[in-house]
Amino acid sequence: MLKGLKVYVFYLAVLSLFRLFFIGILQSYMEPASGTEDILLALWRGSRLSMQTAGCLALISFVPALLLHYLMPKLEWISWRALNGLLLMVLSILYVASFPFYRQFRMNFNQMIFNGANDDIYALFITMIQQYWLPVRLAGALLLAYVLWRLLMAWLKWTPVENFLRAVRWPLAVRLLGRLAFLAGVYVSVLLGIFGGSLGWQTAVDWENAGVTKDEFLNEAILDNPQAIYRAWNLNHRMLACNGLDFTVEDIRNLAASLSGRQPDSDDLDVYLQKTAGGAQMEQPSHVFVILSESFANWPLLDKYKNIPISQGMRALLAEEDTDYCPTFLPNGASTVSAVTGVVTGFADANLYLTTMPESFKEPYVTASAPQMEKLGYATNFWYAGPATWERIGAFTKAQGFDHFYSRGDFGDVPGSVWGCEDEYLYEHVLSGLSDESSFNVILNASNHSPYDVDVEAKGFDKEAVRATLPPEAQNDEELLRELGHYWYADRELAKFVKAVKEKYPDSLIVIVGDHGDRYNIDKTPSTYERYGIPFILTGKGVHKGTLLADSAGSQIDIMPTIFELIAPKGFSYMSVGASLTTVNRRGVNYGFWITRHAVGKADTVPLVPEPLNGGETPVIDDQAMQDYINAVRSISWWRPKYGPILDASKLEGRE
Repeated sequence: MLKGLKVYVFYLAVLSLFRLFFIGILQSYMEPASGTEDILLALWRGSRLSMQTAGCLALISFVPALLLHYLMPKLEWISWRALNGLLLMVLSILYVASFPFYRQFRMNFNQMIFNGANDDIYALFITMIQQYWLPVRLAGALLLAYVLWRLLMAWLKWTPVENFLRAVRWPLAVRLLGRLAFLAGVYVSVLLGIFGGSLGWQTAVDWENAGVTKDEFLNEAILDNPQAIYRAWNLNHRMLACNGLDFTVEDIRNLAASLSGRQPDSDDLDVYLQKTAGGAQMEQPSHVFVILSESFANWPLLDKYKNIPISQGMRALLAEEDTDYCPTFLPNGASTVSAVTGVVTGFADANLYLTTMPESFKEPYVTASAPQMEKLGYATNFWYAGPATWERIGAFTKAQGFDHFYSRGDFGDVPGSVWGCEDEYLYEHVLSGLSDESSFNVILNASNHSPYDVDVEAKGFDKEAVRATLPPEAQNDEELLRELGHYWYADRELAKFVKAVKEKYPDSLIVIVGDHGDRYNIDKTPSTYERYGIPFILTGKGVHKGTLLADSAGSQIDIMPTIFELIAPKGFSYMSVGASLTTVNRRGVNYGFWITRHAVGKADTVPLVPEPLNGGETPVIDDQAMQDYINAVRSISWWRPKYGPILDASKLEGRE
């Protein structure tokens, strides 16, 4: 038992030191207003939470050793050595991996590690080698594990206290009191391990209530790596079980009715999704393009960054008379696959992994984009720079009604990374693949993606000119410069493609959005708006300044309704959860945030906490109306793809 307690104390010390060094090394991600008090609070809260982790880890080696102590004593020490060596190796690898993971996703381990299981494993492996120096990091992690293991073994063999207690002949009463005190200490340690630094569940610390500081980085640092993985597993389990949302049938009926402006008098959810176009605002284009541009964030287009020469292409496009722009737009989710499902199905991210659900492959959803564009006379094409097997994207898009799917395998031997061919070659094949037949094209590029290995300087990127415009603290960040170079490349190729389309098919309509933001910023602690926002750019014949509402805002589920209201004849019937930015839509919502033209905030707080987009006074919002909108979009996007159109409470029976 004493060995078990020593192992427990050792793991608690290691996890606490890991946290301290994590905060120290990545301190630039802290909010400027955070100080010593916040850091101490994070360290204290984290150590309490890590008591639970340390208890679990100690138990893994204690139980086998306890059994072997009585059954096969010669193997007991081998058990302590082997199991703790394995545990320390895993802990060290996770710790070393947590640094690049945080830099990429601004979170400790999250659901993205489970998304990776559905991703291209080979591409992930190559990215880890090329961008994250996997062999070097792994070697460092193993060395760290070996040092910790040797320290633990020395700690277990260090027994001066035990030797002293054995050497002295203590009176029986003292020995009994000592053993009672020891058992009481064990009991308290067990309680602290079970309840996360508390003696009961009422004050227990767990991953859901651990983040008590006002700093997002420190809140993530509070979670040790095993706790972060447990959080990711828990949330992923909820997603797979559809338990992340908790709406009754009555809730959904009322919310859907509120969203559609109808009476809640039907159990057929599709009744509330039905919309009628008000009439075309332009001559129907021959080709319609929706370009999902990898990691194409909105922040480089803001005025405060106009002197950084990485977005000249889009800035020039925004200045043209046939272009309109909404700067308050959100991605459907935190990853590319959410953008794909948002545009392809029309549903918001609602804790469902649509590309893996059997329901997604039976038939297209009524809100799916491709079948509805076919009703307007368009052939439907999906163009992807990467492999068809990524996230089952080829099978998924065809199951949702696209006539044709084109991917890396269709383009021949063209330059690119493990994630896909370079943007210029993708656009070249799109242009050469079009004909005079009217077509609807969704294009997903991949160049602006780790490992960021396009030779952008050879393509004309002036790194030194960009360096000179950066703040002094960022000028020596070569990794950031490489990332900005890839934004520059994506921007340039987008502008060239738009120009080529307009020359070849001048009556085309083009929509440009990022698939997500939240990959890199110049500021280590960007505002919510700068971190997550993506652009919504509309250009083509018939578009003009003012085509979009002056106070429009939205998310990727609003792309298709906007297109329908622009090009569909009056009376055209379509189905959507979202709404058009040309007629009514002044708010957007996604997996975690909401946005209007003046404010942004997290979607899961009660009440909602508005943040001004560009500083200044806190904007005022209609809290209840926004809460209802968030819940309506989420509940419909959860129920309809999972359970179908009919609101039937019996379908929820047996749900945990």
